[in-house]
Amino acid sequence: MQTMNQPRMQDTILVVELDSPIGRLPMAIHRDALCALALDADDATFTRSLAAMPGAVRHCAIDELDGEAARIVDAITRYFDGDIHAIDDVPVRAAGSGFQHRVWDALRTIPAGETTSYAQIAAEVGAPAASRAVGRANGTNPVPIVVPCHRVIRADGTLGGYGGGLDRKRWLLAHERAHTSARAGALAL
Repeated sequence: MQTMNQPRMQDTILVVELDSPIGRLPMAIHRDALCALALDADDATFTRSLAAMPGAVRHCAIDELDGEAARIVDAITRYFDGDIHAIDDVPVRAAGSGFQHRVWDALRTIPAGETTSYAQIAAEVGAPAASRAVGRANGTNPVPIVVPCHRVIRADGTLGGYGGGLDRKRWLLAHERAHTSARAGALAL
C-alpha cells in the first residue's frame, strides 16, 4: 500500500547511467519518455532538467529497469552497438519553448550519418534569419544523441561547437557514417 509520503511510480524520475564508447551517460526517464541525457556526469543542463521535472528522483541500476524505461536504455545501447536507427523512435519529453521544440523536432528528421546547417534548420522551422537562435536551441538540447544536435554543422561545412566537445561530435558522426555505409553495403549484396 502506498503512503502519502511515497511518490507513485509514474511521478518518479528514474536516473540511470550508461557506459558508452563516448563516456558515462547519465539519463533521466519520466513515465514513458527520455527527459534528459548528459554527455558529462556534471552536465549543468542535465541537472537543470532534473530540477524542472515533477516527481521524485530515484537513481537505479540499468538491470532494475522494466517496461518503457528498459526499452529506452536498450535502444540507446543498440545505437552504440551499431544499430544507429534504434534511437529513431525513442519517446522524448523535454521542457523547452515552442521554438526550441520546433528545432528539436527538426533535428530528429536529419538522417543518421548526414549533417545539415544551422541555417537549413532555421529555414525548416520557418525562421530563416534565426541561425543563431537555432544554435542556442541546439546548445540547450537536454537529450543529445537521441535529439541529434551533433548532426548540425556550420554552413561552411565545419563542425562548430558541441556541448559534449568536438571529439564526441566527430565520434558520433563517424559512428553513424560507418554503420550507414555498412548497412548500405549489406543491402547491396
